[in-house]
Amino acid sequence: MGERVGVIDLRSDTVTVPSPAMREAMLSAVVGDDVYGEDRSINEFEHRTAEAFGKQAGLFCATGSLANQLAVRLLVNPGEELLCDRNAHVVRAELGAHATLGGVTTRTWWSENGIGDLAQIEALLSPDAGPYLVSTAALALENTHNFGGGTVQPLDHLERVHELARRNGLWMHLDGARIWNAHVASGVALSVYGELFDTLSVCFSKGMGAPVGSVLLGTSEVIDKARVLRKRMGGGWRQAGILAAGARFALENNLDRLREDHDAAKGLAAEVASRAPAAVNPSAVETNIVVLSTGSRTAAEIVALAAERDVAVSGVGARLVRAVTHLGVTREECLAAGAALGDILGDPQK
Repeated sequence: MGERVGVIDLRSDTVTVPSPAMREAMLSAVVGDDVYGEDRSINEFEHRTAEAFGKQAGLFCATGSLANQLAVRLLVNPGEELLCDRNAHVVRAELGAHATLGGVTTRTWWSENGIGDLAQIEALLSPDAGPYLVSTAALALENTHNFGGGTVQPLDHLERVHELARRNGLWMHLDGARIWNAHVASGVALSVYGELFDTLSVCFSKGMGAPVGSVLLGTSEVIDKARVLRKRMGGGWRQAGILAAGARFALENNLDRLREDHDAAKGLAAEVASRAPAAVNPSAVETNIVVLSTGSRTAAEIVALAAERDVAVSGVGARLVRAVTHLGVTREECLAAGAALGDILGDPQK
């Protein structure tokens, strides 16, 4: 059952649908059998994405979770550990796949908004734990940070974590589901991000507006192994160049417009704060995600009250709700949603 007509859907930027122009690009895609390596649209798209980040090769996957799982399994052997922050998507929102499918242990550091403290990260490192403890194999960072409120990882922080990992002989993976938002908001070149990580997953089905698809990036050797592992996990596909054409259209046409989503998110946050100052700090909103504190009420209660006013948001914690702006909603709709949410959060009787 779909959303009611007129609902302002801010649950996620995954709810975007292909534009008519994107559909045309998909319809005219040159396709072949990708398992045989014969889909030209996929081959060209993988190469173009890898080139943008300065990596040797890429692998087009159905989802960002699959791309993350492939990367972690290739960097971390069964019985070894991956370190990341406590709210990272890889440990909070991938259904335990890294442990269930890869035999990978995870430990986490605390962070307020997805940006960790270097000393705390260093204290967790155990690259050679011996025969009785779990050895650290890799670190994972997320940029932008979803549950941290769309925060952008500062470049100097990424560089320091990179140096720490290299000193300790550890691999680095970036969950870049919204790396495009980070790039647009910070001005940091995609190739600079690419230099700091051994593997990256980058997604096209969120703010970029494609219906499906993420690309795993790394060396040619890593991607060759990932291709075999993807097939082993049932992730091989055939004439998927139709999907790659949608993602390529997004890369060519929808990157710069992410600024509009960031502006709409800041406007939404300001509307909420003008009515419920304790719910959000507008100056902390960097990209297209706004996380709101619900105070003494539960997230589920606020989500239900918002739905009554035709605003769809999602609960991301016991007392946290999230609104995500995207190309499927206008700035005016986002401001109206912010006013509605502010009214609800500012009046405990509502």
